[in-house]
Amino acid sequence: MSGPASAASADRAVLPAPVLSVVVPVKNEAGNVLPLIAEIEAACAPLGAFEIVYVDDGSTDATAAELAAARATRPHLRVVRHAASCGQSAAVRSGIRAARAPLVATIDGDGQNDPAFIPALVAALEAGGPRCGLCAGQRTSRKGRFKAFQSRIANGVRRRVLADATRDTGCGLKVVRRDVYLMLPYFDALHRFMPALVAREGYGVVHVDVKDRPRLAGTSKYGMLDRLFVGILDLAGVWWLIRRRRRIADAREVSAPEIPAPERNVNVGSPISEGSSR
Repeated sequence: MSGPASAASADRAVLPAPVLSVVVPVKNEAGNVLPLIAEIEAACAPLGAFEIVYVDDGSTDATAAELAAARATRPHLRVVRHAASCGQSAAVRSGIRAARAPLVATIDGDGQNDPAFIPALVAALEAGGPRCGLCAGQRTSRKGRFKAFQSRIANGVRRRVLADATRDTGCGLKVVRRDVYLMLPYFDALHRFMPALVAREGYGVVHVDVKDRPRLAGTSKYGMLDRLFVGILDLAGVWWLIRRRRRIADAREVSAPEIPAPERNVNVGSPISEGSSR
Protein backbone atom coordinates (compact mmCIF):
# COMPACT_ATOMS: atom_id res chain seq x y z
CA MET A 1 0.00 0.00 0.00
CA SER A 2 1.29 3.45 -0.93
CA GLY A 3 0.02 7.00 -1.09
CA PRO A 4 -0.95 9.68 1.45
CA ALA A 5 -2.69 7.25 3.80
CA SER A 6 0.31 4.93 4.10
CA ALA A 7 2.66 7.90 4.50
CA ALA A 8 0.51 9.25 7.34
CA SER A 9 0.51 5.84 9.03
CA ALA A 10 4.30 5.67 8.83
CA ASP A 11 4.67 9.20 10.17
CA ARG A 12 2.24 8.41 13.00
CA ALA A 13 4.51 5.60 14.18
CA VAL A 14 7.46 7.96 14.71
CA LEU A 15 5.70 11.02 16.09
CA PRO A 16 7.18 12.48 19.31
CA ALA A 17 5.12 12.28 22.47
CA PRO A 18 2.68 15.20 22.42
CA VAL A 19 2.72 17.92 25.07
CA LEU A 20 -0.94 18.69 24.36
CA SER A 21 -3.92 16.63 23.22
CA VAL A 22 -6.92 18.44 21.75
CA VAL A 23 -10.13 16.44 22.22
CA VAL A 24 -13.05 17.26 19.92
CA PRO A 25 -16.43 15.54 20.50
CA VAL A 26 -18.64 15.54 17.40
CA LYS A 27 -22.00 14.22 16.29
CA ASN A 28 -23.13 14.84 12.70
CA GLU A 29 -20.70 17.72 12.15
CA ALA A 30 -19.42 16.78 8.67
CA GLY A 31 -19.40 20.38 7.46
CA ASN A 32 -17.29 21.55 10.40
CA VAL A 33 -14.58 18.86 10.48
CA LEU A 34 -12.00 20.18 8.01
CA PRO A 35 -12.30 23.92 8.82
CA LEU A 36 -11.99 23.29 12.57
CA ILE A 37 -9.02 20.93 12.19
CA ALA A 38 -7.19 23.61 10.19
CA GLU A 39 -7.88 26.20 12.92
CA ILE A 40 -6.70 23.86 15.68
CA GLU A 41 -3.50 23.12 13.79
CA ALA A 42 -2.75 26.83 13.31
CA ALA A 43 -3.42 27.61 16.98
CA CYS A 44 -1.41 24.72 18.45
CA ALA A 45 1.61 24.76 16.13
CA PRO A 46 3.59 27.19 18.37
CA LEU A 47 3.03 25.01 21.46
CA GLY A 48 5.21 22.08 20.35
CA ALA A 49 4.17 18.52 19.55
CA PHE A 50 0.40 18.05 19.75
CA GLU A 51 -2.27 15.59 18.71
CA ILE A 52 -5.93 16.03 17.83
CA VAL A 53 -8.33 13.35 19.07
CA TYR A 54 -11.76 13.45 17.43
CA VAL A 55 -14.50 11.42 19.10
CA ASP A 56 -17.31 10.60 16.68
CA ASP A 57 -20.35 10.14 18.92
CA GLY A 58 -22.31 7.82 16.63
CA SER A 59 -22.66 10.21 13.67
CA THR A 60 -25.04 9.19 10.88
CA ASP A 61 -23.93 11.79 8.32
CA ALA A 62 -20.60 12.09 6.47
CA THR A 63 -18.59 12.92 9.60
CA ALA A 64 -16.76 9.57 9.56
CA ALA A 65 -15.83 10.01 5.90
CA GLU A 66 -14.57 13.55 6.50
CA LEU A 67 -12.45 12.37 9.41
CA ALA A 68 -11.05 9.48 7.38
CA ALA A 69 -10.06 11.85 4.59
CA ALA A 70 -8.44 14.28 7.04
CA ARG A 71 -6.60 11.49 8.84
CA ALA A 72 -5.04 10.21 5.62
CA THR A 73 -2.71 13.21 5.48
CA ARG A 74 -2.43 14.10 9.16
CA PRO A 75 -0.40 11.74 11.38
CA HIS A 76 -1.24 13.85 14.43
CA LEU A 77 -5.00 13.24 13.96
CA ARG A 78 -6.59 10.31 15.77
CA VAL A 79 -10.23 9.20 15.64
CA VAL A 80 -12.26 7.38 18.28
CA ARG A 81 -15.77 6.29 17.32
CA HIS A 82 -18.76 5.39 19.50
CA ALA A 83 -20.88 2.61 18.01
CA ALA A 84 -23.96 4.52 19.20
CA SER A 85 -24.45 8.06 20.47
CA CYS A 86 -23.63 8.27 24.19
CA GLY A 87 -23.69 12.04 24.72
CA GLN A 88 -21.14 14.82 24.96
CA SER A 89 -19.74 13.95 28.38
CA ALA A 90 -19.12 10.35 27.29
CA ALA A 91 -17.41 11.57 24.13
CA VAL A 92 -15.16 13.93 26.09
CA ARG A 93 -14.28 11.11 28.48
CA SER A 94 -13.45 8.69 25.64
CA GLY A 95 -11.18 11.30 24.10
CA ILE A 96 -9.35 12.13 27.31
CA ARG A 97 -8.84 8.45 28.11
CA ALA A 98 -7.35 7.98 24.63
CA ALA A 99 -5.18 11.12 24.88
CA ARG A 100 -1.40 10.66 25.20
CA ALA A 101 -0.43 14.12 26.49
CA PRO A 102 -0.40 15.26 30.14
CA LEU A 103 -2.44 18.35 29.21
CA VAL A 104 -5.75 18.05 27.36
CA ALA A 105 -7.71 20.82 25.67
CA THR A 106 -11.39 20.19 24.99
CA ILE A 107 -13.28 22.09 22.33
CA ASP A 108 -16.76 21.71 20.84
CA GLY A 109 -16.87 20.33 17.32
CA ASP A 110 -19.36 22.84 15.93
CA GLY A 111 -16.90 25.70 15.52
CA GLN A 112 -18.47 27.98 18.13
CA ASN A 113 -15.33 27.73 20.30
CA ASP A 114 -12.40 29.54 18.69
CA PRO A 115 -9.21 27.40 18.84
CA ALA A 116 -7.13 30.60 18.80
CA PHE A 117 -7.72 30.80 22.58
CA ILE A 118 -6.11 27.40 23.32
CA PRO A 119 -2.57 28.80 23.85
CA ALA A 120 -3.89 31.36 26.36
CA LEU A 121 -5.66 28.62 28.33
CA VAL A 122 -2.52 26.45 28.35
CA ALA A 123 -0.40 29.39 29.54
CA ALA A 124 -2.86 30.24 32.33
CA LEU A 125 -2.93 26.64 33.56
CA GLU A 126 0.86 26.35 33.58
CA ALA A 127 1.21 29.71 35.34
CA GLY A 128 -0.96 28.32 38.14
CA GLY A 129 1.62 25.66 38.97
CA PRO A 130 1.28 21.89 39.39
CA ARG A 131 -1.63 22.22 41.83
CA CYS A 132 -3.70 24.06 39.22
CA GLY A 133 -5.84 21.38 37.59
CA LEU A 134 -8.13 23.23 35.18
CA CYS A 135 -8.32 26.35 33.07
CA ALA A 136 -11.91 27.00 32.03
CA GLY A 137 -12.90 29.25 29.16
CA GLN A 138 -15.68 31.71 30.00
CA ARG A 139 -17.68 33.15 27.12
CA THR A 140 -18.00 36.91 27.17
CA SER A 141 -21.09 36.77 24.96
CA ARG A 142 -23.52 34.20 23.57
CA LYS A 143 -24.90 34.17 20.06
CA GLY A 144 -28.70 34.15 20.29
CA ARG A 145 -30.85 35.83 22.92
CA PHE A 146 -32.58 32.69 24.13
CA LYS A 147 -29.31 30.80 24.55
CA ALA A 148 -27.84 33.75 26.42
CA PHE A 149 -30.87 33.92 28.74
CA GLN A 150 -30.79 30.17 29.32
CA SER A 151 -27.08 30.28 30.15
CA ARG A 152 -27.49 33.15 32.62
CA ILE A 153 -30.21 31.30 34.53
CA ALA A 154 -28.41 27.94 34.60
CA ASN A 155 -25.04 29.42 35.54
CA GLY A 156 -26.56 31.66 38.20
CA VAL A 157 -28.30 28.74 39.93
CA ARG A 158 -25.18 26.57 39.70
CA ARG A 159 -22.91 29.27 41.18
CA ARG A 160 -25.29 29.84 44.07
CA VAL A 161 -25.54 26.14 44.92
CA LEU A 162 -21.93 25.02 44.32
CA ALA A 163 -20.02 28.28 44.95
CA ASP A 164 -17.54 27.25 42.25
CA ALA A 165 -16.49 30.83 41.37
CA THR A 166 -17.04 30.14 37.66
CA ARG A 167 -19.24 32.41 35.61
CA ASP A 168 -19.78 30.00 32.72
CA THR A 169 -19.26 26.23 32.91
CA GLY A 170 -21.08 25.48 29.66
CA CYS A 171 -18.16 26.63 27.51
CA GLY A 172 -16.58 23.61 25.82
CA LEU A 173 -13.16 25.26 25.65
CA LYS A 174 -11.10 24.01 28.60
CA VAL A 175 -7.58 22.80 29.36
CA VAL A 176 -7.25 20.17 32.08
CA ARG A 177 -4.49 17.97 33.45
CA ARG A 178 -5.30 14.49 32.21
CA ASP A 179 -4.51 12.78 35.51
CA VAL A 180 -6.75 15.23 37.38
CA TYR A 181 -9.66 14.65 34.99
CA LEU A 182 -9.35 10.88 35.46
CA MET A 183 -9.78 11.36 39.23
CA LEU A 184 -13.26 12.83 38.75
CA PRO A 185 -16.41 10.73 39.26
CA TYR A 186 -17.98 10.09 35.87
CA PHE A 187 -21.62 10.81 35.10
CA ASP A 188 -23.56 12.29 32.20
CA ALA A 189 -23.06 16.10 32.02
CA LEU A 190 -19.75 15.87 33.92
CA HIS A 191 -18.26 18.39 31.48
CA ARG A 192 -20.62 21.06 32.86
CA PHE A 193 -19.46 20.64 36.45
CA MET A 194 -15.70 20.28 36.01
CA PRO A 195 -14.65 23.41 37.98
CA ALA A 196 -16.51 22.31 41.11
CA LEU A 197 -15.29 18.71 40.85
CA VAL A 198 -11.67 19.66 40.17
CA ALA A 199 -11.78 21.92 43.25
CA ARG A 200 -13.28 19.00 45.19
CA GLU A 201 -10.07 17.06 44.49
CA GLY A 202 -7.97 19.87 45.97
CA TYR A 203 -6.78 21.44 42.70
CA GLY A 204 -7.00 25.05 41.65
CA VAL A 205 -9.16 26.41 38.83
CA VAL A 206 -8.31 29.44 36.70
CA HIS A 207 -10.35 31.18 34.01
CA VAL A 208 -9.77 32.87 30.67
CA ASP A 209 -12.38 34.94 28.86
CA VAL A 210 -13.09 33.67 25.34
CA LYS A 211 -15.38 34.78 22.54
CA ASP A 212 -18.35 32.77 21.35
CA ARG A 213 -19.08 32.73 17.63
CA PRO A 214 -21.75 31.27 15.33
CA ARG A 215 -21.35 27.61 14.43
CA LEU A 216 -19.58 27.05 11.13
CA ALA A 217 -22.26 24.74 9.70
CA GLY A 218 -25.21 22.55 10.73
CA THR A 219 -27.44 22.73 13.79
CA SER A 220 -27.12 21.92 17.50
CA LYS A 221 -27.15 18.18 18.27
CA TYR A 222 -27.61 18.16 22.05
CA GLY A 223 -31.05 19.29 23.16
CA MET A 224 -32.28 21.86 25.61
CA LEU A 225 -33.80 19.24 27.93
CA ASP A 226 -30.34 17.79 28.56
CA ARG A 227 -29.09 21.21 29.64
CA LEU A 228 -32.07 22.35 31.67
CA PHE A 229 -34.29 19.78 33.36
CA VAL A 230 -31.79 16.93 33.71
CA GLY A 231 -29.27 19.53 34.89
CA ILE A 232 -31.28 20.09 38.07
CA LEU A 233 -30.75 16.47 39.10
CA ASP A 234 -27.07 16.64 38.16
CA LEU A 235 -26.67 19.79 40.24
CA ALA A 236 -28.15 18.05 43.28
CA GLY A 237 -25.80 15.09 42.75
CA VAL A 238 -22.70 17.28 42.49
CA TRP A 239 -23.73 19.21 45.61
CA TRP A 240 -23.99 15.86 47.45
CA LEU A 241 -20.57 14.74 46.21
CA ILE A 242 -18.96 17.96 47.42
CA ARG A 243 -20.67 17.73 50.82
CA ARG A 244 -19.49 14.13 51.26
CA ARG A 245 -15.84 15.02 50.62
CA ARG A 246 -14.09 15.18 54.00
CA ARG A 247 -10.31 15.40 53.81
CA ILE A 248 -8.09 15.11 50.76
CA ALA A 249 -5.39 12.54 51.49
CA ASP A 250 -1.80 13.67 50.98
CA ALA A 251 -0.49 10.20 50.18
CA ARG A 252 2.99 9.23 49.01
CA GLU A 253 4.95 6.03 48.89
CA VAL A 254 7.63 5.70 51.58
CA SER A 255 11.06 4.77 50.28
CA ALA A 256 13.07 2.03 51.99
CA PRO A 257 15.45 4.30 53.98
CA GLU A 258 12.46 6.11 55.49
CA ILE A 259 10.96 2.96 57.02
CA PRO A 260 11.87 2.97 60.73
CA ALA A 261 13.67 -0.11 62.04
CA PRO A 262 11.70 -2.16 64.62
CA GLU A 263 12.63 -1.43 68.23
CA ARG A 264 14.42 -4.19 70.14
CA ASN A 265 13.28 -5.10 73.68
CA VAL A 266 16.38 -4.51 75.85
CA ASN A 267 14.61 -4.42 79.24
CA VAL A 268 16.13 -7.62 80.71
CA GLY A 269 14.51 -6.93 84.07
CA SER A 270 10.97 -7.27 82.78
CA PRO A 271 8.78 -10.08 84.19
CA ILE A 272 8.83 -11.83 80.82
CA SER A 273 12.64 -11.87 80.76
CA GLU A 274 12.87 -13.11 84.34
CA GLY A 275 10.33 -15.84 83.75
CA SER A 276 12.06 -17.06 80.66
CA SER A 277 15.41 -17.32 82.47
CA ARG A 278 14.14 -19.72 85.07
